[in-house]
Amino acid sequence: MAEVNLKEIEQQTRAALTELLQSARLSRGDILVVGCSSSEVAGKKIGTASSREIAQAILSGISPELKKQGIYLAAQCCEHLNRVLIVDQSVVKEYGLEQVNVMPVPGAGGSFASAAYEELERPVAVESVAAHAGMDIGNTLIGMHLRPVAVPVRVAVDKIGMAQLVCARTRPKFVGGARAVYNDSLL
Repeated sequence: MAEVNLKEIEQQTRAALTELLQSARLSRGDILVVGCSSSEVAGKKIGTASSREIAQAILSGISPELKKQGIYLAAQCCEHLNRVLIVDQSVVKEYGLEQVNVMPVPGAGGSFASAAYEELERPVAVESVAAHAGMDIGNTLIGMHLRPVAVPVRVAVDKIGMAQLVCARTRPKFVGGARAVYNDSLL
């Protein structure tokens, strides 16, 4: 395993997020789901080498810009918590979500979700969201938490640390037939 450079991980995350936000055209109050395996970022198998330091570096690359733009973070927990999400209480109210009772820890929930739980003003857990865009760092399978029509977004950063990065945005469904006319700004 290569030496982990936390500053580089933070910079890679920020650069990827910047590109994703430009492509996704999110609005204030939209949701970005992030799944993150700190183990994969460190070059290890998912779930085997959880790192609070790596998780915090990634969160530091994401949080300031999301706060600035008024975009909600949904931090996906690992499969030990059935991929529940950590969000701020305001997301629960705005989107009519149901809160569940669990607090993530590095061994059950993951380091990234644990770091988000500590950073959010009023953290709560929910079972699902329908996010407007997402970042999957290390093959954590965020697709279940995206809106129905997900579109891959290719960003210049294809890895964070040693972990594969896949980004997505969503768009409204196309409805109608051969005579339908679509709004290009929603593509």
